[in-house]
Amino acid sequence: MSLTLSKKAMAVKPSSTLAITAKAKEMKANGVDVVGFGAGEPDFNTPDNINEAAIGAINDGFTKYTPASGIAELKQAICDKFKRFNGISYEPNQIVISNGGKHCLTNIFEAILNPGDEVIIPAPYWLSYPEIVKLADGVPVFIRGEKKDGYKVSAEQIKAAITSNTKALVLNTPSNPTGMIYTREELEAIAKVVIEADIYVIADEMYENLLYNGAEHVSIASLGEEIYKRTITCSGVAKGYAMTGWRIGYIGSSVELAKVMGSLQSHQTSNPNSIAQKAALEAISGPQDAVEEMRKEFDKRRKYMYDRFCKMPYVSTLEPQGAFYVFVDVTEACEKEYKGEKIETAAKLAEILINDYSVAVVPCADFGFADHIRLSYATSIEQIEKGLDRIEEFLKAL
Repeated sequence: MSLTLSKKAMAVKPSSTLAITAKAKEMKANGVDVVGFGAGEPDFNTPDNINEAAIGAINDGFTKYTPASGIAELKQAICDKFKRFNGISYEPNQIVISNGGKHCLTNIFEAILNPGDEVIIPAPYWLSYPEIVKLADGVPVFIRGEKKDGYKVSAEQIKAAITSNTKALVLNTPSNPTGMIYTREELEAIAKVVIEADIYVIADEMYENLLYNGAEHVSIASLGEEIYKRTITCSGVAKGYAMTGWRIGYIGSSVELAKVMGSLQSHQTSNPNSIAQKAALEAISGPQDAVEEMRKEFDKRRKYMYDRFCKMPYVSTLEPQGAFYVFVDVTEACEKEYKGEKIETAAKLAEILINDYSVAVVPCADFGFADHIRLSYATSIEQIEKGLDRIEEFLKAL
């Protein structure tokens, strides 16, 4: 047999968010004053108490293998957090701790999907969802949340998309890339559809700590016993605690499913990093002051970025309610000409911005919306101001 590569692996699209971030870092390394709005990564350092817990783990020699699905004390802390913050009751044997949010989703889809099973993914969506589904031999089925509806899908849309092959629905709130949240009433209506169809709902709540204007975070699993049984809840420490590089995510599910995911993980990666687990334990069970301080700073940046875009020509956006992204409609700008040529696509617009204005934004074709861009405000207000000045200069020149 010839030296060929896996067709499945070759079909996977590289992450455009990581690609744009890598290009911005390369330009910075070459002395270019680039403003990067690409990566979904807090610019804050991990809080000191969390770092100290990790240092303590190293000094105590906690550097060996742990149980594949995570240490008992972290599982208990996650159960306590689910009860306290999310209103969901899980026991430690229902918890799987993984190597970040993407690994959580990989475990979930590999554990529940058979070849040809369909997964409903509301668009706009985080670009990794469909790729991870396909790697698990599933079939992504997209439904579109319109701007007039806050980029959210309705229970009726979900119901209409369900077929005999539907296995699961992905529900991300607060949303990456839009920053929008689903209300309690919207989730109650969706829960009824999920229960009636007897499918899973995969609740990605990674941005649950980052809410603004008094918005309420509601976990769909908290809305009753029937939806609880069908919900797989995943979150992590990356976004709320500025711990992206620590790679700790976690899942709450049925005992049966947790056992299967733990078995998968035992063969694929073994345990999550032992030191990072101790750091996550401190993050979840320790003081939460730093989380609130970061949230307040994100809120200031959110308001500033939203207000600036509202005053710019040829673009529009909705005020984000959570996470740390602004989702910008550039349809009108793409109809304009730049240097004698029609821009046409958000991808081209993003290319112009980074090449000619040294501003990195994420074009959102891979998020299911080819006429939008995403900007992260997880960077300093000074950088945000500088970058938005350049974007405004570009738009006024069209």
